Amino acid sequence: MSAEPRDRLIVALDVPGLAEAGALLDRLDGLVSTYKVGAQLFTAAGPAAVEACRKRGARVFLDLKYHEIPAIAGAAVREAARLGVALLTVHAAGGSAMLRAAAAAAAEAGRDRPRILAVTVLTSLGRAALHRELGVPVAVEGHVLHLAGLARAAGCDGFVASPHEARRLRATMGPACLIVTPGVRPAGSAAGDQARVATPAAAIRAGADRVVVGRPITGAPDPAAAAAAILRELA
Repeated sequence: MSAEPRDRLIVALDVPGLAEAGALLDRLDGLVSTYKVGAQLFTAAGPAAVEACRKRGARVFLDLKYHEIPAIAGAAVREAARLGVALLTVHAAGGSAMLRAAAAAAAEAGRDRPRILAVTVLTSLGRAALHRELGVPVAVEGHVLHLAGLARAAGCDGFVASPHEARRLRATMGPACLIVTPGVRPAGSAAGDQARVATPAAAIRAGADRVVVGRPITGAPDPAAAAAAILRELA
């Protein structure tokens, strides 16, 4: 799926509060078109974090990974749609009924509905943790494909998975699904707490539509320069 480089990049605003988010939004203005608002910032600032992005003309990827009973997951998606977010996440491990409820709630918003992305396996998890801690006996890629199949059947628009699974996801799920990959690090960057990583260009080549980059941009001495370098790589 072809796109302009700035449409492929999502910057993760994983910061302590609205002041820090606003400073980054100002420094990245004109470079970045989509921002991720996740658990840390949303817990600190709530819907004001979404509004801070939208008032600057940016799209919002609300990454709260709803994992609830179907009625509550659907209700949460309706509220997110009212906030005007473009993308949001539910956790595929919530099961088919929950995924269907989330997709149906998004559809109620009509033409401007948020696109529902199902989180498969967190990029911080490797095979050993999946086996020993979560009791999943299959390989990571196999489990990702299984959960993605549930999500597609339930009406979700796409998936969140690491760059390592993007190629098989694309081949199996086809061109219409949206694949968003976290765990993206420019060459030479520390992996941090991520177990399954790739460079931005490698993730796109593997089949991802959009990549999520946080600390290599937000923690850089010059976030705008760091973002510009990644955009050049994505071009």
